[in-house]
Amino acid sequence: MKFSKETFRISLILILSAILNFANLGIEGYANAYYAAGVKSMTMSWKNFFFVSFDPTSFVSIDKPPLGFWIQALSAKQFGFSGWSILLPEALAGVISVAVIYYIVKRSFGSIAGLISALCLAVTPVFVAVSRNNTCDNLLVLTLLLASWALSIAAEKGKLKYLLLSLAIVGIGFNIKMLQAYMVIPAIYLTYLLSTAVPMKKRLTHLIMGTVVLLVVSFSWAIVVDLIPAASRPYVGSSTNNSEIELIIGHNGLERLGIGSSSTGGGGGNLTGITPPASENSSGQGMERGTPPTGFGQQMDGGAAPTGLGQGGQAPAGKANGGGGGSMGGSEPSSITRLFSNNSLSDQIIWLFPLAIFGFIAAAIKEKLKIALDNRRKSDLIQWSMWLVPAFVYFSFTTGLFHPYYLTMLAPPIAALVGIGVVAMWELYKEGGWKSWILPGALIVDGLVQLLILSYYYETSSIAKILMIILSILCFVSSILLIIANLKKNGNTRLKKILVATALVGLLITPTVWSATTMFYPMSGTFPSAGLSLISSSSKGNSTTTTSSSNSKLIEFLTRHKTTEKYILVTSSTSGDAADIIIKTGESVMTWGFFGTDKAITLAQFQELVSIGEVRYVMVGGQGGGSSNDIMTWAAKVGTIVPASEWKDATDTTKTTDTASTAIINEKPTDANSQQVGGFGGENSGQLYDLKAYADSIAKK
Repeated sequence: MKFSKETFRISLILILSAILNFANLGIEGYANAYYAAGVKSMTMSWKNFFFVSFDPTSFVSIDKPPLGFWIQALSAKQFGFSGWSILLPEALAGVISVAVIYYIVKRSFGSIAGLISALCLAVTPVFVAVSRNNTCDNLLVLTLLLASWALSIAAEKGKLKYLLLSLAIVGIGFNIKMLQAYMVIPAIYLTYLLSTAVPMKKRLTHLIMGTVVLLVVSFSWAIVVDLIPAASRPYVGSSTNNSEIELIIGHNGLERLGIGSSSTGGGGGNLTGITPPASENSSGQGMERGTPPTGFGQQMDGGAAPTGLGQGGQAPAGKANGGGGGSMGGSEPSSITRLFSNNSLSDQIIWLFPLAIFGFIAAAIKEKLKIALDNRRKSDLIQWSMWLVPAFVYFSFTTGLFHPYYLTMLAPPIAALVGIGVVAMWELYKEGGWKSWILPGALIVDGLVQLLILSYYYETSSIAKILMIILSILCFVSSILLIIANLKKNGNTRLKKILVATALVGLLITPTVWSATTMFYPMSGTFPSAGLSLISSSSKGNSTTTTSSSNSKLIEFLTRHKTTEKYILVTSSTSGDAADIIIKTGESVMTWGFFGTDKAITLAQFQELVSIGEVRYVMVGGQGGGSSNDIMTWAAKVGTIVPASEWKDATDTTKTTDTASTAIINEKPTDANSQQVGGFGGENSGQLYDLKAYADSIAKK
């Protein structure tokens, strides 16, 4: 088999992607502990596996659909449960996505366009960060890329089976991240509707049939779960009425669009009627789901800021006020400039966005793009642009709940349009005339945007200064020489190619450096992101993962005293130490969902569990609460306080824990160095109560 230059080039790009995604992956630990605990539970029984249970006894489920976690659980079963085994599918999905986008773009626009697109995707910071995390977003990206491939064929040939395949794959994506998968729906429907391969009437019929397939595949698992009696399955985490359909519409639907009120009102801080001992810090009020946390960039969870709240857990190093949007991207001021501003979003995705826009314009001019799409190049242009534009508008203007790492959804269309556009701009440049100015203009504009983003780090990072110099030399000097050559009608094509390649390399260096930081510095498991803030956070000694000894004394105490209890501990929310205990012991911890507000059990039902010996220890205080306040109030009333010296590590007041809970804590700080987060792991820890004496008194009656 002949090893062509093209094969060699794409192999190098795939190797680069693999290095960025896999190198030193172990530093991420279990990444998102909430999801990791769920995967651990899923490996313990088929019931847990099917229902995506957070805990080993299937009390409450993860608030996401199953497919991504099924894949992680199968990986953990095959290779043994570890941080590496649950991150493997995501890292692999990232590399495969690079190969798929190369194939799709090459199919319509040639190998050079495909290679550039693959390289751009491989080095996009947020894409690399998410590839090294267990949030499942890049499994979704891979799925949607496969749907785009099928759509390209469907639009070109008018083949119903490929349209049905495309929409079925999107439905599969729905079972990875729910409505996030539907971000490509405008691209699919408009592209096929405008194609001319078959008559309009047939196109409409095909789309109606495809819609049926989409909905059936999308909602199949959710409907099955809702049809199963509630007593035979876990409570649907983060739903208001124990329904997957409600979860889809509510927390994972309307709240993401900023429509309607919080589906599960936040609980937190002190629980009603409960006053922790005077020695305990009882700050750390909760908040409603969808409300952005204040104090972004402040230290959290026992004094350390988890890295990766958009940018390593802190505001960009150069941001004067040290603020920012934090973990909720929708909390950044909404405007067309949101993704370019000095905040938690811009340095993750926007590096090549201007080049993609100019690239689309150039390709549209070159292809003489009209409403009627009579070839696959035009269809693919519409497909990529209609993936990019609606997603860009959403992330720019939504006030709903989204995290910065969701921006990985923008990575494929930006990468594709850069590859397509650079080739198109080069062709127009060679033709001369006014169109020849698009290429150098695009390179300069993109370079200026990159300088803007780098300027946010100028005061605090020498790396940013070096990158600004390199960018200026490679991009701007090359672009100026291209302009001079154009003015002089210089016919040296080889020299012009070298200048274009040099300018493009200059534009790719900074996102590559941003992405490479993830190989040396651990990210926040909850909010993965790449960039110089990871270095800044590490230099300040901020930890991003829970140390192995953080809960050692609590775990040792609980396991030593466990007899016949079904639940080794009861606590309000799934976050923090609850996840840590499940990961480390495989024992079940009863919680009322991610926010601690799920109506998963009544007080009477809880009292019955206590009386029959299935529950003994309850952690009261910390975060969570909501509808469970009556349970915690009752537990504190009838329980016996366990002295903190028996279960709390000596380092508990300084430990750091990176958990999903940090996303929803509304801090009330007075000093940036004294921020705490609710939850029983840090200074805001709750109080452990023993209910055995109460159970024994009931048994004697």
